[in-house]
Amino acid sequence: MAETICRALRDGAFEGEHAPALTIKDTIDTPLGSFVFNHILTQLTSNILAGKSQARGVVLVALSRPPSFYTELLKDKGFDVSSSSKWLRVLDCYSDPLGWKNKLMEKGTVRNPYEETSLKTSLCKNLKELDKVLSSIIELGKEIVEEGKGRFAVAIDSVMLVNFSFGSVSEVLRHSSLPSVARILSHLRSHDQVSCIFCLLHVDLHEAKVAATLEYLSTMHADVEPIVQRTNGQRNTSEDLPMVEQSFKRGKFHVRFKRRNGRVRVMREELYVEGSGIKITEVSSEDGITAQSLVPKVQFNLDLSEKERLDRAKVVLPFEHQGTGKLIQIYDGRKSLNESENEEKQASVEKPQTTEDSGRGEIIYFRDSDDEMPDSDEDPDDDLDI
Repeated sequence: MAETICRALRDGAFEGEHAPALTIKDTIDTPLGSFVFNHILTQLTSNILAGKSQARGVVLVALSRPPSFYTELLKDKGFDVSSSSKWLRVLDCYSDPLGWKNKLMEKGTVRNPYEETSLKTSLCKNLKELDKVLSSIIELGKEIVEEGKGRFAVAIDSVMLVNFSFGSVSEVLRHSSLPSVARILSHLRSHDQVSCIFCLLHVDLHEAKVAATLEYLSTMHADVEPIVQRTNGQRNTSEDLPMVEQSFKRGKFHVRFKRRNGRVRVMREELYVEGSGIKITEVSSEDGITAQSLVPKVQFNLDLSEKERLDRAKVVLPFEHQGTGKLIQIYDGRKSLNESENEEKQASVEKPQTTEDSGRGEIIYFRDSDDEMPDSDEDPDDDLDI
């Protein structure tokens, strides 16, 4: 399933369509969304360097973690960070999202509050001005494709997509309204040089309408859920500590794909944290049985027994042949022409022939009284004044 997501982001946008978008959602019960985000980012980077991706580079919007974190991440995955300027741009919205450090530096209070990094980084000093953030993303993407017709990806590590790497959308929503963020994401998806977008959203930090809006804007959304669901208001006890620890290393991975024909495809897997990465496997047999039990119960049986299947197979439909090469004649309640002729022949044999022609019939009509007028073309109500 994770490979299916990476393949969709790798293939990018089709001609005349918006870029595919992925929203990764997690909660405090299973805070594994960042691992999924890092996995997809590194897989997309591998496809870009191998020349298999529609995107020629990634614009990473760092909102929840500093650029130095992604420097170490790429090094751990074996990427040559020294040549990252050819395929990666980082919009640093983490170091100084409101420009406070920059004002202190201008006053001489501090010297240089920003840490140095080997990645090519552009600093965002006011996250509230989303129009400037959008312009910065597009400009950084054009630097990668060198003003050509190529496309770039946008990654948002906390809610913000467009085949460029972005920080958490949750961080963006802390400083901007939901309509503004939705408008920026829509502009990114519709941009003719954006190949794909993926972002991370911490669901329990926002209202339900936030997740619903991002799901509407996305073509794929992945939910990281705990293995054992808890009821609302249930608190953890000392006996639940092993289960709590397990939720930080293992979770359910549910993905919904929206197809172009309007249909939705749902896939379920399990993910495990292994070192600094994750491993995604198929759902175990116990969880598979549990998933089947979640199917809505109805008042009628949708399955057929073996006897019912055999009986249905024996039914000869009107448009089928009887096996003798002749079509089935559907009885419509009337006698066929052949049956009428056979009955007439049989009646003529049983009854003696008379001089009169018995094959013809006649209608004899008797008037009820002499006052009854014979049939005529005159209207009997012609004298009425209506």
